[in-house]
Amino acid sequence: MPITDILIRNAELYGSEISLVEINPELQEKNEKAWSEFELVEPNVNPLKPHRIEMTWTEFNDKSNRFANLLLERGITKGSKVAILLMNCLEWLPIYFGILKTGALAVPLNFRYTADEIKYCTELAEVDALIFGFEFIERVESVYKTIERIKHIFFAGDGCPSFAENYDELTKNYPANEPGISITDEDYAAIYFSSGTTGFPKAILHDHYALLTSCYTEQNHHRQSRDDNFLCIPPLYHTGAKMHWFGSFLAGSPAVLLRGIKPKWIMKAVSEENITIVWLLVPWAQDILDSIESGEINLDELKLDQWRLMHIGAQPVPPSLIKRWLKYFPSHEYDTNYGLSESTGPGCVHLGIENIHKVGAIGIPGFEWKCKIVDENNNLVKKGDVGELAVAGPSVMKCYYRDRKATEAVLKDGWLHTGDMAMQDEDGFIFIVDRKKDVIITGGENLYPVQIEDFIRTCDVVKDVAVIGLPDARLGEIAAAIIELKPDRVGVVTEEDLDNFCKALPKYKRPRKIIFDKVPRNPTGKIEKPKLRTKYNADKLVSMQTTG
Repeated sequence: MPITDILIRNAELYGSEISLVEINPELQEKNEKAWSEFELVEPNVNPLKPHRIEMTWTEFNDKSNRFANLLLERGITKGSKVAILLMNCLEWLPIYFGILKTGALAVPLNFRYTADEIKYCTELAEVDALIFGFEFIERVESVYKTIERIKHIFFAGDGCPSFAENYDELTKNYPANEPGISITDEDYAAIYFSSGTTGFPKAILHDHYALLTSCYTEQNHHRQSRDDNFLCIPPLYHTGAKMHWFGSFLAGSPAVLLRGIKPKWIMKAVSEENITIVWLLVPWAQDILDSIESGEINLDELKLDQWRLMHIGAQPVPPSLIKRWLKYFPSHEYDTNYGLSESTGPGCVHLGIENIHKVGAIGIPGFEWKCKIVDENNNLVKKGDVGELAVAGPSVMKCYYRDRKATEAVLKDGWLHTGDMAMQDEDGFIFIVDRKKDVIITGGENLYPVQIEDFIRTCDVVKDVAVIGLPDARLGEIAAAIIELKPDRVGVVTEEDLDNFCKALPKYKRPRKIIFDKVPRNPTGKIEKPKLRTKYNADKLVSMQTTG
C-alpha cells in the first residue's frame, strides 16, 4: 500500500480533528510588540498575521488532492520529479503528499542551498517542476532560466514574483477529489539529498515501500498512539524529522511544527500545546539545559507532566548529556536513534526506551533491520573490535540516482555500508566510534574523534566540541580540539585549562592543539568538519608548536 493511503484513511476516520499546527514564536513576539504600539491608535482592530495556525485531517487531504490535480493537469505524472524548497510551514506536508498522489517523485531541497546548489541538485534529480517560498525568491530567480528541464515554477506564500505561479490562488480552482492514480509499493516516491558534510550532495532514491515501512518502524520504536502529540522542530526536507513524524502520522495523532529553536520557544510549545513527544538534536538539548540552569527557563511555570518521551538522533549522543537531562526530567523515556538518508532516516538502529542503562550506544538493530560490523575485506570483526557498520532492511535506498559508481561503493549484496566506524559490546549493543573519513591516524595509531569529544563534553565549561586532524610533519596528523565555551566562560577559561583537563585521557588520545571557536553544525545537527578542516588546515597552523 502506498503511504498516501494512510492520509486518505486519516481523513476518513479523523477528518474534523487537528492534524498539524504551525507556530511561529518570532512572529508572535513581533506581533505583541506591534500590537502594543498599534493599540494606541485603533484598539479594536487587529491587522496582524496569526502566529499559530492549524489544519484538520480533512483539510490536509483536500489540499494534497488539489495540488495533485493541478500537477496532473500540467502534465506531471508518474516518474516526474517535483522539487520542494520551503521553510517548515503548514503547507509543506500537504504539498509533499500532493506530489506523491500523482505518482511523481517528491524532491525536498535543503533550505540552506545556494543558488548554484539549487541548480546542481535540480539538474541531478531531473526535476520537472519546483515549488518554493518567499525566502528563496532571489536564489531561484538567479538560476531558473538556466535549468531547461523545469517547466513549471510555483510559489507558496505572500508576494509571488512575476516568474512564478501562485500556488495558493491556483489550487483553489482545482477539485479536492482523489486523483485516482494507481501507485504500488515498488513505484519510486522520493529523492532526498545527502547532507553534504563529506562533499557535494548525492541524490538518494527511495520507493513507496521504504516510506511506508519507516512509518511502522517508527511507531514500533516509540509507541505513538492517538493520545500523543509530536513536536517537530528539524527541517522537513530532511528524512529525520519527517520519518519521526511518520509514527504520529500512522497513529492519526496531531503534530506541531515549531518555527524556531530557542529553548524558551521549545519549552513553551511543549507546555501550551500539550506535547508528549519531542525529537531534539544534541545542541538543542544542551541549550535547554543551559537555559534551565541559568534561570532563563523556570520549569515550575510550565505544564510538562504529559511529556513522556525525548529522543535524539543525527549524531553521536554524549552520555553526559543524557545524565544531565534526567536530572531535570527523571520521568522521561529516552531513546537514541541512528539512521541515514540512505536508510530512509532514523530507525535502522536505536537504543530502545527500555535500554537507558546503555546510553552511549546507538543501540541494537531497529524493527525489521539487521546490522553487522565488517573490516575492509567485508569480513565480520570480533565483538569489541572496530569496523564499518553495515545495515540491511526494508527502507534501504534503491540507489544514488544517476551515480552507479557511488551506489556500488555502498550497496553490497543488499547491505548498506554506512561509512561509520563502530564496535559491538558483549551484550550486542552497537557503539559508533566515528565516521570512517574522520578517523585520525597519528604516529600509526588510530584516533576516533567521537571518543575524545565525548570526554571533553564532560567538562562543565564546554558548550560544544569538534575534534579534527591537522597535518603534522612528524606524526602525519595530530588531533586538534575546536572548543566552543559556554558564554559565561569565554575569556575566563584558557587553553591551558582545557589541556590540563585532557590529561585524564591516555597520552596518545590527548588533543595536541586546543582552539577556541564556534562549532558549525548543519540543520540536522551534524558537525560540519569539512568547514573546520578547510579553516584550520592552513600552513600557518601546521607549523605552530603543539601542546601536550
